[in-house]
Amino acid sequence: MQIGLLGKTNVGKSTFFSAATETTAQIGNYPFTTIEPNIGIAYVKTECACKHFKIDHIHPLCFKGTRFIPIKLIDVAGLVPGAHEGKGLGNKFLDDARQAEALIHVVDIAGSTDIQGHPVPSGTHDPDEDVKFVEEEFDQWMKQILQREWQKLIREMESKDAKLIQGIVQRFSGLGIKDYDVEIVIQHLNLQIKKPTAWTDSDLTSFIKELRKRSRPIIIAANKADLCKDLSIISKLKKERPTIACSAEAELLLKKASKNGLIDYSPGEKFFKIKVGVTLNQQQQKALDLVKTVLSKIETTGVQEVLNAACFELLKLIVVYPVEDEAKLSNKNGEVLPDAKLLLPNATAKDLAQMIHADLAKGFLYAVDVKTKQRIGAQHQLKNGDVIKIVSTLSRG
Repeated sequence: MQIGLLGKTNVGKSTFFSAATETTAQIGNYPFTTIEPNIGIAYVKTECACKHFKIDHIHPLCFKGTRFIPIKLIDVAGLVPGAHEGKGLGNKFLDDARQAEALIHVVDIAGSTDIQGHPVPSGTHDPDEDVKFVEEEFDQWMKQILQREWQKLIREMESKDAKLIQGIVQRFSGLGIKDYDVEIVIQHLNLQIKKPTAWTDSDLTSFIKELRKRSRPIIIAANKADLCKDLSIISKLKKERPTIACSAEAELLLKKASKNGLIDYSPGEKFFKIKVGVTLNQQQQKALDLVKTVLSKIETTGVQEVLNAACFELLKLIVVYPVEDEAKLSNKNGEVLPDAKLLLPNATAKDLAQMIHADLAKGFLYAVDVKTKQRIGAQHQLKNGDVIKIVSTLSRG
């Protein structure tokens, strides 16, 4: 699972990336600090299946019944107006961003950077302009891809009886757009009643915008919310798109303090505790006092909430736990609930087998729903929290 970080330059994308992945990224107060995409592992969190079975187990990614599941996070080059025309690092940005299943748009909600990403006094720039500009750049880029091939597609339909939906999907093959995505958008806009030759420029624009929303859903990480004098802008953004207030800098401070053994803190929590016996120096105390001020204003740093929302609200992913021994809930090495897999909604038992190993899917016989102890078939749709044993004629590897 790959989630992309996008946004204009100098809004805290690299800080968000570092806070989410605990991976050092180049952070600077000028455009194009990020040139090559930073790639790291972040985690979404959910309730572990151990709670259902009321068992205790030792697992590096299960903490008191909360399971952390790895995802790949891509922090791509900053965006500037005209990116779809190749300005700045526009083409590279858009090419990197297309690899992600969902996108986190990091926005300077405090309005302390202008449209080009240069620092300005806090509150003097409208964050809503940034939201619209990034979406517009992405839409224009996708529109160009289709427009370049539009007349050719129409000729194919006239001469070879080609299908419109398949033709559009082929043009967007690099984005992994599916037939049903295109079909649903066409029906939603009532474009099926028009011949493609009659589609106007406005029709193409509306089609692309809806296709982008469906194929590359975006959540707004309203960064620097602690510096925002009026948080009503967040409520305004929420009316049109998922938006979560956050402070990537506060999260990064907490992660560093926790890693250095100064505090007890779990990502997404509303509080932290200084560890017993720890004496903070003046600088450390000042930094943590600042974080307390942030939490009092926006409750959490928001970073974990953004990651979770991208996976579970935008993509509506489910978590499934594969096991080899249904009695012990373990793999062949005796590790209890060893894996937690993120799957698309409506994923089947055979999809899970394919994710684990191609051989398991090739030799698939049946699966067992460990919670209900029922045998299930290849096309059985899985549910969030399922614990599944795959029975196959072929073993992994």
